[in-house]
Amino acid sequence: MFSDFLPTAADAIVNEVPKFRYMSGGQCEVPLTIRSIGGGTGRFGTQHSATGESWFLQLPGLYVCTAGSPGAAYEVLRAAIRNRNPVLFFEHKGLYGREGPVRRGSIAEFGKAEIVREGSDVTILSTLLMAERSLAAARELSEEGLDVEVIDMRWLRPLDLDTVRASLDKTGRLLVVEEQVHAASWGATVISRLTMEGRELARPPQALSLSDELLIPYSQAEAEPFAPKKGKFAPWQFLA
Repeated sequence: MFSDFLPTAADAIVNEVPKFRYMSGGQCEVPLTIRSIGGGTGRFGTQHSATGESWFLQLPGLYVCTAGSPGAAYEVLRAAIRNRNPVLFFEHKGLYGREGPVRRGSIAEFGKAEIVREGSDVTILSTLLMAERSLAAARELSEEGLDVEVIDMRWLRPLDLDTVRASLDKTGRLLVVEEQVHAASWGATVISRLTMEGRELARPPQALSLSDELLIPYSQAEAEPFAPKKGKFAPWQFLA
């Protein structure tokens, strides 16, 4: 289930299941849900720590979703299973021990992000474990008088830009938090689309992401010689 090894099934995921419906003229459905886990917690080393969440965003016919809480894991997975198209469902190994509220019988709305904390000063977009850490950061910042809105994106294909736009209408500031390299990521896509729309913000959008020059290490000692660039996560932050 480690998302690092999804490329071993790339022919099926990239070239088969997303295309069957189109190639059959709609006669063939592929109601397939593929579960995968990722993330850098647990000290699994660099070959077992990728999230993989943005690797498959350029595939029409394939949907991609994530779970950032117990409630999301329940609701989003049920929505994925009920979809009549192939869905990649990403979970985070660092969240497997979490407990939290679950609305029994509920099913997430397809393609809909979840506002997990309302605020008026800045919007944070996140997924997986970063949704939980963004909430923790928002609580700390509230003590300094900063009111942060946190959105768990949940669905990466399709992206719920309507929820993002509505939030930015209130806050005017955007921070994308990703446990992955920013280049070619869902966060980069969000910023790109907002920019192409000509949306004006109070400040330029920012991204907090993994360094694009360092693999996720097994231990903090391996990573400390490599100072992260400004605006990047120190890679060992994902090991805790």
